[in-house]
Amino acid sequence: MIIDRAPEALTGRDDGDGPEHNRWFKQLLTVDDFTPENLKSLDAVLVGFASDEGVRRNKGRQGAQKAPAALRAALANFALTPDQGERKTADVGDVVTAGNELEAAQSRLADTVATIIDAGALAMVFGGGHEVAFGTYSGIAQSSARAQQRVGILNLDAHFDLRSADQPSSGTPFRQALEQEAAAGTELSYAVVGISQPSNTQILFDTADHFDVRYLLDEQSQTENLGDVQRFVQDFIDSVDVLYLTVDLDVLPAAVAPGVSAPAAFGVPLPVILSCVRQAATSGKLIAADIAELNPSFDIDGRTARSAARIAHTVLTQHRKINHD
Repeated sequence: MIIDRAPEALTGRDDGDGPEHNRWFKQLLTVDDFTPENLKSLDAVLVGFASDEGVRRNKGRQGAQKAPAALRAALANFALTPDQGERKTADVGDVVTAGNELEAAQSRLADTVATIIDAGALAMVFGGGHEVAFGTYSGIAQSSARAQQRVGILNLDAHFDLRSADQPSSGTPFRQALEQEAAAGTELSYAVVGISQPSNTQILFDTADHFDVRYLLDEQSQTENLGDVQRFVQDFIDSVDVLYLTVDLDVLPAAVAPGVSAPAAFGVPLPVILSCVRQAATSGKLIAADIAELNPSFDIDGRTARSAARIAHTVLTQHRKINHD
C-alpha cells in the first residue's frame, strides 16, 4: 500500500471498558496493530483520499481535501454493539493529492485499493471530491477480483459524472471507467440512484443512454418510492458478480448535507440512501466503497459529516466478507 499520511489518533466518549461500551475510536486498528502479513485477517480497511483538485477542475467549491479527517472524527464516537465490535477494521491513513497532481494520487490510491481487495478485505475509502471514484475503480480493475467477472458500479448521486473534458475531474470518473473497460473489451455496468434532472444537461442523459447506464431520478427515489428503489438496486446487484458502491453526499437534501461541493435543491432522503447502502453491504458482492464530496468548510453543525459517518457505519457493520480467490 502507498500511503502519504498516517492516521491521527481518534478520540471520543469513554464510558468504560468492555464490549458494551465500545465505540469506533476504540475499535479501529492502526498501522501499529497489524502488518501486511496479517492483512488477510481484516474485514475492512479504511483509507482516506485527501483531494479536491478534481472539484477545482470541475469548477466546484473547494474544501473536500479536509473531508477524510472530518469523516473519521464524526465516525469516532459512534457506538458499536458487541457483535459489530468483533469485526476487524484498520485505518491505514491518507493518500494526498499534492498541488494539481491528481492522476498520480489516483494511481497511488488504486495500488492501495487493489492490495486491500487482494487480501480479501473491503476497501472503504473516505474522499475527497468524486475524483476519488476513478482511483477506487482503478484499484478494482487491477485487483484479482476483476478477472473474468462482471463488475458493477452503484452510484448514489445527483450527477452522472460522465462529462467529457480535457482533464480528468470530479465530473469525469465514470466516463473514464466505462471508456477504459470498452477499450479493453471487458464488461462494466453502471447504475445511479438520485439523478437530478436540472443538474444534468441533455448531453449527459444522452451519454448515459450511450453507455446503457441505468438510473433513477431523485423524484423517483423518495420515501414513498422505497419499494421501487429497492427493486432497482436489487436487480442491478443481481446482474453483476462484484460490486463497487460510491456515495456522493450531494445526493442528500441540502438540509441534511449542506457541506458538499454542490448542495442539492431537492435530494434523496437519508433513509432511502441508507436502504440502498444496506442492500449493497449485505449483498455478499461488495468489494469496495467510497464516500465523496464532504466539504467541511461549508458544513453546518457537522450535519454532513454525521450523515457521511452514518453511511460509513452502515457499510462497515453490515458488509459480508467474501472470498475473491
